[in-house]
Amino acid sequence: MNKSELQQIIIHQLEQTRLVTLSAAQRAIDAATDEETVPEHKYDTLALEASYLAHGQAMRLKECEEDIRVYRELVLREDLEQVQLTAFVKVVNEDDNEKQFFIGPRAGGLVVTWQGREVSVLTPQAP
Repeated sequence: MNKSELQQIIIHQLEQTRLVTLSAAQRAIDAATDEETVPEHKYDTLALEASYLAHGQAMRLKECEEDIRVYRELVLREDLEQVQLTAFVKVVNEDDNEKQFFIGPRAGGLVVTWQGREVSVLTPQAP
């Protein structure tokens, strides 16, 4: 099993998320600083709300960049006997339905397609 291919797919998906987040952050910054959003009275909060959104998007962007950095530096371990970081786990229920999971350090909940199967990233922090 070539988990490095899966790692590259995860990084690519994280980079796509980063681009979307960067675009959203820029739009929020533009909205917060636009002349059209200058408050006309004390109850006009459009610019303030846009600045909160811009701040949130900037925080999300930093999180995306950290996710990418961590996955690029991740050392994959092959042939693991236990479920631990970088393990690929296949779960089969009583109806023979399969689900595949990659135990990753971050980006829990991310779903990618690898070798024609959906693989969900699961982190040790998951409840």
